[in-house]
Amino acid sequence: MYFLREKGSLTARHQNEKILIEAWGSNALRIRVTHNSDFANDNKALSLYASDADVIISEDKAVIKNGKISCVIAKSGWMEFYSGNKSILKEYYRSFWDVNEHSPSMKFSAREFKAVSGNDYSITARFEAQHGEKIYGMGQYQQPELDLKGCVLELAQRNSQISVPFYISNKGYGFLWNNAGIGEVMFGKNYTQWHSRLSEELDYWITADDTPKAIMKNYTEVVGRAPEFPENALGLWQCKLRYRTQDEVLDVAREYKRRGIPLDVIVIDFFHWIRQGDWSFDPEYWPDPQAMMDELKEMGVRCMVSIWPTVDRKSVNFREMLDKGLFIRTERGSIQCFDFQGDTVIYDALNPEARGFIWDKVKKNYYQYGIDMFWLDEAEPEYSAYDYEHYRHYTGPSLKVGNSYPKAHAKAFYDGMKAQGQTDIVNLLRCAWVGSQKYAALVWSGDIKSNFTALRDQLSAGLNIGIAGIPWWVSDTGGFFGDVRDEHFNELLIRWFQFSTFCPVLRMHGDRGPHDIPRLSDLDYGGGFSETGRPNELWSYGEEVYEILKKYLDIRLSMKDYIKSVMDEASENGSPVIRTMFYEFPDDEKCWSIDDQYMFGSKYLVAPVMYQGMTERDVYLPQGRWKDIYTEKVYDGLQTINASAPIEIIPVFEQISEI
Repeated sequence: MYFLREKGSLTARHQNEKILIEAWGSNALRIRVTHNSDFANDNKALSLYASDADVIISEDKAVIKNGKISCVIAKSGWMEFYSGNKSILKEYYRSFWDVNEHSPSMKFSAREFKAVSGNDYSITARFEAQHGEKIYGMGQYQQPELDLKGCVLELAQRNSQISVPFYISNKGYGFLWNNAGIGEVMFGKNYTQWHSRLSEELDYWITADDTPKAIMKNYTEVVGRAPEFPENALGLWQCKLRYRTQDEVLDVAREYKRRGIPLDVIVIDFFHWIRQGDWSFDPEYWPDPQAMMDELKEMGVRCMVSIWPTVDRKSVNFREMLDKGLFIRTERGSIQCFDFQGDTVIYDALNPEARGFIWDKVKKNYYQYGIDMFWLDEAEPEYSAYDYEHYRHYTGPSLKVGNSYPKAHAKAFYDGMKAQGQTDIVNLLRCAWVGSQKYAALVWSGDIKSNFTALRDQLSAGLNIGIAGIPWWVSDTGGFFGDVRDEHFNELLIRWFQFSTFCPVLRMHGDRGPHDIPRLSDLDYGGGFSETGRPNELWSYGEEVYEILKKYLDIRLSMKDYIKSVMDEASENGSPVIRTMFYEFPDDEKCWSIDDQYMFGSKYLVAPVMYQGMTERDVYLPQGRWKDIYTEKVYDGLQTINASAPIEIIPVFEQISEI
């Protein structure tokens, strides 16, 4: 192997393999390895960020250093990363050709390229495991595990699963798998293994710094940060499956006004259209959108409308889009992608022309009325079968680029709204990829069950997606698939609403059974044929529930200035809004093991109640002094207390001083 030093980079070559390491951002390096003639001209998730580096080449190795991180490449080609003098990550290999204390007989390579076709490979990268390492981030997975060490994670987008392949380690580094293809990662106790089913090259980015907050700042510096969150969306969002007419929407908004309850956003869900892909109101049930919007605006209520990426073959837009090649393609057979209440295909958000097409329709049919928030549902996109090798995008096979679809979908709307001069942008999406946050994406956790198991999963989901760089996150309060006849549903709703109060956004939503409300139409299309769930407003579950929900909405509204300041911090340095305990207290070893409480910004410690029947729970208070927000009793930190949690209380403590 021989080395070549260039400004800000180090190149290493041996036979058919070429390695390029570049200083890329603060205390960070980008590593690429290819078996092709040259590297792909694609930064993927990274913004171009020129940095200088120190490079030293000696007889048996080369070293590249950028601030607090350095990489050593041995003459054999294997790499090890350091923060100062401390090793933080090392490639895993077992070979006769290398000096290694382990058995060489297994012939394991740290990097494997298996040719698929042309310039594409199935690529595997392996790294040594570290004793006591803890790993956080990676997006959103429906599981209670917060620490991902020992987990196997699919690198693919699904309804309620979001792959954002960046993690923070308690060993003092952050790692981004800079690859939008389908694959998996195994954070094993013996070694870590990343696998991409189809890629041109191996590409990852690593940063080292003193605290998780500094690591997050470095990371979001090169992938982007969320814009300023609009103040007029920090309160209550009212949503259900589904408001079927403009009269239903207005009746709900009027009732909120009559009760004196501020309502920031009301949401119009799916099948307000005639057919999927029309991207317009069915005039039979929405005869005067402008009048509806004028009245909502008078009440100070913003309106969000659901937009699906699916297009029915009978849609008014299908033929033109087909002729222009604006759909995701299938590799075999018919081009059907999704078969929910229609024979549909999906527009290709990775095609710039397709992004422009959908925005032009939305601008004409919604935006002109003053509707300036969009619910980008099905944004993974959702396929009838997640058979990723069956689909192809404008930029390549789904196996190679598909995970970036939700980010491109968010960009279509963000760019369109920015072009109109709008500044208070926030759109709701069911999926994300690295950097989606810079396109004003509020990500929600998908169609989940209404039970305490799902509630527990959402805490880990929300905390880990924040570590992955997505600060705007929300779940369906009460879960999505629920039945109000369940004897524990009201308890679940209260506990979930309490949790949602101390989340980035407070949003009521769900498909509330039983589904005994007659449809408005016997036709198999149009705004009247799809079913609707039971009422889902604050007052829909009885007076006792209403009073508790109203109490927590009032708490939320009283904290608006604080919440805005936390949102601003996310824009400034990439910090999550809801934060793992170690994010604020990295020197407290206990905080790296706590997975059932969190920080809401830097000031409030929240200990949600996530189990049916629980009326008390243990809460660990880190260093400092902590005030119970209900009783105003003050506790010294560095102790675990037993907090009372009757149905009307979620334990919350305000940090009032630090030692």
